[in-house]
Amino acid sequence: MAMDVIDYEIFGRDMQYVEIELDPGEAAIGEAGAMMMMEDGIQMDTVFGDGSANQGSGLFGKLMGAGKRLLTGESLFTTIFHNEGHGKRRVAFAAPYPGQIVPVQLSDVGGTLMCQKDAFLCAARGVSLGIGFQKKLGAGLFGGEGFILQKLEGDGLAFFHAGGALAVKQLAAGETLRVDTGCVAAFESTVDFDIQYVGKVKSALFSGEGLFTATLRGPGRVWIQSLPLSRLADRIVQSAPSAGGQSREEGSLLGGLGRLIDGD
Repeated sequence: MAMDVIDYEIFGRDMQYVEIELDPGEAAIGEAGAMMMMEDGIQMDTVFGDGSANQGSGLFGKLMGAGKRLLTGESLFTTIFHNEGHGKRRVAFAAPYPGQIVPVQLSDVGGTLMCQKDAFLCAARGVSLGIGFQKKLGAGLFGGEGFILQKLEGDGLAFFHAGGALAVKQLAAGETLRVDTGCVAAFESTVDFDIQYVGKVKSALFSGEGLFTATLRGPGRVWIQSLPLSRLADRIVQSAPSAGGQSREEGSLLGGLGRLIDGD
């Protein structure tokens, strides 16, 4: 099945959404819950698995496609948006938290892109969503967010979301970059990914950065995010009294009394 060639436009700065333009008969796939709006003439279908042609038409193929998504922490279902009208129609997908939406033409990166397990947002119909286990024992045992990755395959256009600010690094052959495991948003399949121990007990215990870092070795391009979802969630929990965290009363003159007045 040939990939659909789609046009798009990205709106916003810190909270972005991407608007995809579909010709009659074209379709896009989206992560469950990512759709923001769509014009009349766009039909929405929810399918079991990743909705790609590579998934297979039989029950076993659909179960395999759904199982891959379950392992990456995503929904068992994918939504397909196809244009049944007579003219161009648009459908928009929104980022789930502050950051940037990154478009990648998979044919320009060798047909495969590795992403964090919650990074995929939407793609042209025909892009296959799979999983990429880390082959090295160190990465498998201690990789945290980087152990099971999303693997986007095909030659079409795909969009992933990176939290916070985005840094793009082009690594030369043999060039190495060490990154917090959660800050690795995506990388090309030519990049070697491994996990390294920080090296010093004092640093491991008191730096607050964790015991391990991700090591990325070129050649290839890597996308680094400054705000992983896990880090954002941890800070929210730490500041939420109802979840066992402690409120620091930033910007409040009344402090705890203010919470009582507000009913919190």
